[in-house]
Amino acid sequence: MDERPAGATAAAQPASGQAGRQALEALAREHCIESGYDDIWGQRHLVSDDGLRALLGEVGVQAGSDEEVATALARQRRQRWTRLAEPVLAASLPASRLRVELHLPRTAGASRIGWRFAPEHGAPRAGEVETDGMTLLEATEIDGQRYEARLLELDLELQAGYHRLELRSGDRDPAQVLVIVAPPRCFEPPFLAAGARVWGLAVQLYGLRSERNWGVGDFGDLAALVDVAASRGASAIGLNPLHARFTHDPDRVSPYSPSSRLWLDVLALDVEAIEDFAEDEELRRRVRSPGFRARLDGLRSAALVDYRGVSAIKHEVLGEMYRHFRREHLSQDTARAAAFRRFQAAGGRALRRHALFETLQQWLHDEDPSIWGWQVWPEPWRGADEEALREFERQRLEQIEYHEYLQWQADAQLAGVAARCRELRMAIGLYLDLAVSVDRSGSDCWSFAHCYASSASVGAPPDDFNPIGQDWGLPPLIPEALRACGHAPFVLALRANMRHAGALRIDHVMGLMRLYWVPPGAGAREGGYVGYPVEEMLAIVRLESHRNRCMVVGEDLGTVPDAIRAALAEAGVLSCRLLYFERGDDGEFLPPQSYPRDALVTIGTHDLPTLAGWWSGQDLQLRGQFGLFPDAGMQQAQLAGRAQDRQRLWA
Repeated sequence: MDERPAGATAAAQPASGQAGRQALEALAREHCIESGYDDIWGQRHLVSDDGLRALLGEVGVQAGSDEEVATALARQRRQRWTRLAEPVLAASLPASRLRVELHLPRTAGASRIGWRFAPEHGAPRAGEVETDGMTLLEATEIDGQRYEARLLELDLELQAGYHRLELRSGDRDPAQVLVIVAPPRCFEPPFLAAGARVWGLAVQLYGLRSERNWGVGDFGDLAALVDVAASRGASAIGLNPLHARFTHDPDRVSPYSPSSRLWLDVLALDVEAIEDFAEDEELRRRVRSPGFRARLDGLRSAALVDYRGVSAIKHEVLGEMYRHFRREHLSQDTARAAAFRRFQAAGGRALRRHALFETLQQWLHDEDPSIWGWQVWPEPWRGADEEALREFERQRLEQIEYHEYLQWQADAQLAGVAARCRELRMAIGLYLDLAVSVDRSGSDCWSFAHCYASSASVGAPPDDFNPIGQDWGLPPLIPEALRACGHAPFVLALRANMRHAGALRIDHVMGLMRLYWVPPGAGAREGGYVGYPVEEMLAIVRLESHRNRCMVVGEDLGTVPDAIRAALAEAGVLSCRLLYFERGDDGEFLPPQSYPRDALVTIGTHDLPTLAGWWSGQDLQLRGQFGLFPDAGMQQAQLAGRAQDRQRLWA
């Protein structure tokens, strides 16, 4: 098998010629797409012409020919200079001056810039500034018109938050700028600042077994585990993502490929702990019946989690509880009804859209089982036409609010576990996990369709553990679209996952700076890196970290540029260090005192072998069975290396 990625050698000339390649690379740079990358062994790989054209297409740029590339380059240059200001600006505290680069057409006579700054809290301020009084940064000519880049400096005592700056220049449309002001570092608990070291357990919630759950680990099991762990001195319980999965398709089980990162997995509900269960005597008798108990015993005793069986039995009972809630509370305007309405109001349109997605998908799937995601929904729902959605809401409000009710209960139960952690004085409490992306057919992609690449996938280039590279099948966020909507999907995801956490792990944290995109139809080795606005994204992480008093751990494994490690360290994001990978130049395992202070240290992770599996070499055997080595020689070399590593670890 040829081990070289397509277009990997610098000697291979693109079909369009050197000038065409240079223009293609220039256009890629304009959209933060790198033309090549260095792999973990230090070898340079060029992204092929076809790969660059495909990646440009994924960010909405037509580049199928040299003519389209030239047109797109000219258009991009024109847009950059005719846009008054960038849509997002990040600043760190302390900050008493706001600096904004403006692009202005040079006109005869003096001109002025009007500005209005609206802080997140407090009274707005406004004023005007003479254009010629601003520092000139550079100038150019577009279509016979001179444009100047000038620096607007405003003396403002900035506070942490999300602020709005409106800029006006002549008769042009005003520019709206999101100004993110954040503390310089993430929240750090006092015990860490004092130099203490703490430990915790890492578990998969769905894998917990108990005599009382309904066949899958739930929030009741988690609360019991907190009691056990705290009694033994643990400071944290680490969990795989608790993100919302697909109600209509319970067999889609990966927590790292969820429907939504904004909402919770309702299969984790402890059904019998919900108040409506306690209030409904008839339902409790049914659950206590021999036939029902036999179903539960079968689910609990299964060797693997029977997600379809668990989903069926839980929603059967949850549906009855919801009908009880509507009858006894919503129709009576009780205190619990008011609490539910407050939860709905706090969740806002994001909650309603998720509930709409769940209801639409279930309804359409019941009619036609081949309908597996919003991409194959009938119009107008596929395009999220607002008038059609309002009509659907009116027709099926009760079903829609069922999914909001489930989220309300899941949030309350997770909040209860977090409160128990605080009551037991666990230094961290829940250590939650934010997946790198979502399933492209799920709720988040439907709600923010314009923000996600339609066909490209997030992955990773070849490395020691995955010599043929990785394609995770998850859609990446489009950087320019993300900025245009004020980073809304990212802000909401952080906020949702930090709310009940003492610490949050950001999966594949390199994605704050760059992500490896695999073009549609390409192999995992044929991808390229796309850059992200790291200063803006880290500012959001720092701000949300403080607002939620949640420390942050970045999963910085694999091919990690020095620049991102430096940026993360400066921002107070803890590194993630694994026993398997922490070696000296001689290949020997590092002693504990050589690990960095600001790091989470574990043996492995959810996607690496257990210590027993690593020791026996079972992971290498499985990789060979699944064809994950490019050739037999590499497998033999790794088997020999593992034998040597066992001796090193023993020493």
